[in-house]
Amino acid sequence: MKQSIDKLCKILKLEIERGFDNKAVVGGLDRILDTWEMEARLDEVPEEAIKAVSTRLQDYAGLSIASRAEALQGIWRRVQAEGVSEPFPTPTPFPDPESPPPVHGEVRKGTPLKRVEAEPVTSKASKPAEKPAPAPAPESKEPELEPAALNAPVTVLHNVGPKNAQNLGRLGLFTLRDMLYYFPRRYNDYSSLKAINRLSYGEEVTVIGTVQSVSKRTVRNGQRQIVEAVVSDGTGAMRITWFNQPWQAKRLRNGMQISLAGKVDQYLGRTVLNNPAFEEIDQQQLSTNRIVSVYPLTAQVTNRWLQRQMHQVVTHWAPRVPDPLPENLRRSANLVDLPTALIQIHFPDSQEQLKDARHRLAFDEVFLLQLGVLSQKYDWQEKSGRIFTSDQQDITALQNQLPFKLTSAQQRAVQEIRADLESGHPMNRLLQGDVGSGKTVVAAIAIAIVTGAGAQAALMAPTSILAEQHYRNLLKILASHPNQAESGVLQPSQIRLMIGATPESDKSAIREGLADGSIKLVIGTHALLEDPVAFQDLQLAIIDEQHRFGVQQRLILRSKGTNPHLLVMTATPIPRSLALTVYGDLDLTVMDELPAGRQPVGTYVLTPRERERAYQLIDRQIRDGRQAFIIYPLVEESEKSEALSAVEEHARLQREVFSQHKLGLLHGRLSPDDKEAAMRRFHQQQDQILVSTSVIEVGVDVPNATVMLIEGANHFGLAQLHQFRGRVGRGGDKSYCLLVPDSADQAENERLQVMAQTNDGFVLAEKDLEQRGPGEFLGTRQSGYTTELQLANLTDVHLIEKARHHAQALFKQDPDLALPEHQLLKAALQRFWDSHANDVS
Repeated sequence: MKQSIDKLCKILKLEIERGFDNKAVVGGLDRILDTWEMEARLDEVPEEAIKAVSTRLQDYAGLSIASRAEALQGIWRRVQAEGVSEPFPTPTPFPDPESPPPVHGEVRKGTPLKRVEAEPVTSKASKPAEKPAPAPAPESKEPELEPAALNAPVTVLHNVGPKNAQNLGRLGLFTLRDMLYYFPRRYNDYSSLKAINRLSYGEEVTVIGTVQSVSKRTVRNGQRQIVEAVVSDGTGAMRITWFNQPWQAKRLRNGMQISLAGKVDQYLGRTVLNNPAFEEIDQQQLSTNRIVSVYPLTAQVTNRWLQRQMHQVVTHWAPRVPDPLPENLRRSANLVDLPTALIQIHFPDSQEQLKDARHRLAFDEVFLLQLGVLSQKYDWQEKSGRIFTSDQQDITALQNQLPFKLTSAQQRAVQEIRADLESGHPMNRLLQGDVGSGKTVVAAIAIAIVTGAGAQAALMAPTSILAEQHYRNLLKILASHPNQAESGVLQPSQIRLMIGATPESDKSAIREGLADGSIKLVIGTHALLEDPVAFQDLQLAIIDEQHRFGVQQRLILRSKGTNPHLLVMTATPIPRSLALTVYGDLDLTVMDELPAGRQPVGTYVLTPRERERAYQLIDRQIRDGRQAFIIYPLVEESEKSEALSAVEEHARLQREVFSQHKLGLLHGRLSPDDKEAAMRRFHQQQDQILVSTSVIEVGVDVPNATVMLIEGANHFGLAQLHQFRGRVGRGGDKSYCLLVPDSADQAENERLQVMAQTNDGFVLAEKDLEQRGPGEFLGTRQSGYTTELQLANLTDVHLIEKARHHAQALFKQDPDLALPEHQLLKAALQRFWDSHANDVS
């Protein structure tokens, strides 16, 4: 039996069982006609049979019970010619009004789950409901529950057996809920197709045409392959080109009808499409005149087959999903309801309704993220923390010992941290400052306040070199020295360094000193997290370059004290939108001012042909006693990339270009000991040039380095390039950052030119977020947050501020989501955060 006929019979049988109450389908039986007619035509049901069904169901709502029974009996007789062997079911009396009929698809406790057969309801979700809106529910009413069947496996679906379920599993689709929230990656808009002769440059379009020719050729000595096709639609023809996608030639054949989606470009004055997405279509798809969803696919799963399965799930279950957002919030935020959004994102009726659906679902993602971080912040603020008061005279005396004056940004940061330490609640602050803005000095003052009161502090850095750097700086700032007129806050013996290379005898002594309280400050790496390390009274935990540490590592360090104050630091400027969302649980201090005397690093974009000029500059700087970094995107040469690599270039440079100088080599495949040794040789000026990959990015201070040459600069994000640039110019001498992309064309790239135009890390951070997404900034947070965001764009500050406003208002009203009307929201929040650790700072 054809699937559309089988589905129709199931609906008719349910309607008969219900006593012809016109509720077998939400909104009435006539609501199935649009989608059912389309399915029936795809199943090649005769047109006269389709018309017979449509005619009888169009007026079904206005018929009497007896007439409804007669109409359904007529439909049944007509579809028996299409292979239905069952006789017309015997109607059963309508149940007593005191016992309303069960909702179709409801799964009762103890009842075996039956296969779900989709009940095709219209995707025209914008059509007003026929029944009046229900009266406001009394407070004692049980909240509506989400259908338990959403957790059912996909095998309950018609035509989805173990083999198809395995294929769906590769897409992450295991349950009906997974499918409901598996959104299309793009859409083919057959409702507003454009003819080829009417295309305009720069438009995002869907074009339908017939393949007239296909060819494949190689260029650049066989390194690149180009597939070209000519497609015509009767109004004109256009050239379609795919670069380095040779497999596309096998998918195309002359005479094939395809839809192409992409951006219109120009070549020699003619419109072209470069690297468009395409798929084969047939006339039946075109005749639907609708917006057709295109899903992410995998082997043995076609878009058309997946659409059918989605239709089963979405049309049946989307209308039954209760909306977790309270109605007053939806009204205030001008959002469509969740069932409408789910239907319209899968089967949109118009571009406008698709836009509304995407906005609602993106809002939900950011809203749940906001509620989560607000909850974390609330929980942390509810804890009690040790109060550390500080006298302004003591702070001033400490500042007067510094060889420089604090910037206004540093002074503001100190005041905010002092207020945190005096609040009676644990500090939970992110100190965000551009490279060289002086975060270490601010951290030192926080350490001085806590250790001056007899408590202990710990600073954890991601590398031994950086930990050693902090140790030297904090000794200068905090420790008493024989030749100083004024004594420091701590004795040198009270400040210790603990890294992997620390001898075991020294580690043992440090552990004893931390346990008995004689050591007040320890600076270290992951070694601080080891089990034997215990503190007598840890009250301040500081984490530098915090995005390099996982949630659990921060939690372990914090757990070594009793609700200690936490200060996390980063040199990566964080865009406002991310600060409002992913870091919304932290109080944020921004240090956007460089100390006096720091010169901006001169940044220049060179073409590969100008590389010799860069070498000459490096040679001059070395002869003047300076040092240089040369960065490469790869460790070793790769067949898949034309980018230069560190290992091969290190050998070539040492042999051919800088034979008079000593070159070091640093990359991620070296052992930790070899990495440390390479950095140490460079730091101690034993090597004049350090050839490195991106592992050099974090925090290393080599004041003598004045040149940063970055090869293959087009492979790096702006935030990363800015970090590289921050490795030079730290000693007061004029410094240079030279960007060399892979080709001359890429030297004109707007992204690289921005680097030459500004040293403002926040400007670059906003640009980087727009162009490359949030991964550059999140580090270990990326997997915990952005993978949950299918639709929300973390560059959309308007959406983020809107969601944050409503989340704060709701949180203020009901922080524990304890009210009955918030129980669905509480469950949705729990699902969203299930995969995240409790401590998100």
